[in-house]
Amino acid sequence: MSTSSRSAVCSDVPATALSAAEFMADISRLTRPRIALMVLATVVTAMWLTAGRSFAGVQLTWLLVGTALVAASSSIANQILERDTDRLMPRTALRPIAAGRLSVPMASALTAVSLAVGAGLVTVSSGWQPAAAAVATWLIYVVVYTPMKKVSPLNTAIGAVAGALPVSIGWLAANGPQRLASGDAAGTLTAAALATVLYLWQFPHFMAIAWIYRSQYARAGLRMLTVDDPSGLRAAGQALAAALAMLPVSLVLAVPSASIRLFLAAAVAAIVYCGATIRFAIRRDDASARMLLLTSLGSLLALLTAAVLFGCPP
Repeated sequence: MSTSSRSAVCSDVPATALSAAEFMADISRLTRPRIALMVLATVVTAMWLTAGRSFAGVQLTWLLVGTALVAASSSIANQILERDTDRLMPRTALRPIAAGRLSVPMASALTAVSLAVGAGLVTVSSGWQPAAAAVATWLIYVVVYTPMKKVSPLNTAIGAVAGALPVSIGWLAANGPQRLASGDAAGTLTAAALATVLYLWQFPHFMAIAWIYRSQYARAGLRMLTVDDPSGLRAAGQALAAALAMLPVSLVLAVPSASIRLFLAAAVAAIVYCGATIRFAIRRDDASARMLLLTSLGSLLALLTAAVLFGCPP
């Protein structure tokens, strides 16, 4: 595609009607359901580790619907702010706002409605505290992390905070503060360990992505660590430090439940993740980065699954 043709396609003018398949593809690009599913899995795991079975299914359903809407709103807002840089990267150029199939005013309206309805559902189902945590996650991701990507490689550390905060949504929805005040510290300890695991987990995960797409990030002017340091040494060091720190923290997940099976599952998942991170740190090539990316997803899924199966407080 020529530069002039690309510019025409990437205007902010809505395109003509899309087919059903194209429309669904655009919805997926806009809301990024895989990220939303990870957020929802985190919320469910945090609630389960905090309260076990002592929460209503109806409450959980509306809490998850509301959280999903807030997560979708943050994705749309992110794409509004990054539409110019998205157009410069092949991996994001087809997003509906960047490609001009969805206008900025319409996207802004969707962002506001999704955020308001989502926060409202969380409030009605679970109270103002989980809703405040959901809105805080939105603010950190949209207002702090997104613009910081153009300013400093520290954006990854800020983004990791937003990725770990959904734990607080589940903990608060399961009455974590009241349980802690009454002397039940098990759920709070497990939730804190889960939040720390999620924070640390994101560094190898995002460094792998930053390495794979480093040339695209550089073209778009985004200050990822792999752009500031093309050798990859700093990115590898940061990823390795986080993966090593994640190992003992993962084991803390098993302490409140005293589950040997959770201890072993957490140990295996964290060790495998460390191994993939070490491989990336040594090789610093696309193959090791892709392996690390896949391993990160598998290890997180294993940890969350084991926590739900074996980590319910007694």
